[in-house]
Amino acid sequence: MLVIGIGNAYRGDDAVGLVVARQLRELAPAGVQVLDHGGEGADLMETWRDARAVILIDAAHSGARPGTLHRIDCRLEPLAPSMFGDSTHAFSVAEAIELSRVLGQLPGSLIVFGIEGKDYRLGTELSPAVRQAVPQVVDAVIKEIGK
Repeated sequence: MLVIGIGNAYRGDDAVGLVVARQLRELAPAGVQVLDHGGEGADLMETWRDARAVILIDAAHSGARPGTLHRIDCRLEPLAPSMFGDSTHAFSVAEAIELSRVLGQLPGSLIVFGIEGKDYRLGTELSPAVRQAVPQVVDAVIKEIGK
């Protein structure tokens, strides 16, 4: 299993996937690899290419209350581009997932945990609501790993 925390450590709430991944490294059982990733789609596709099960953790933008946790099973439903389409790269996480789907290259299991962000301005601090959601996300991912 591969767990990938996605984000930019210098863009406020965009770092939440990285923060969760750092905590998961200490808690994940043997056989689970936990990585940090900047979110560039083509590289992301290469990173998960040989994985059978992947969990992605990223900031989300759906308009829900900051700190809200979203769980999307990408084998069952597409990832809404409006929720995960923002990227500082030309090729976003949502686009990488959907291209992998079209090419028949999705991992056997691909779960995305999105944490609703609030503040994406320059800086290294998470907003209070997102920071408070981190333990819930860590717990949810640990439970997902155990399935």
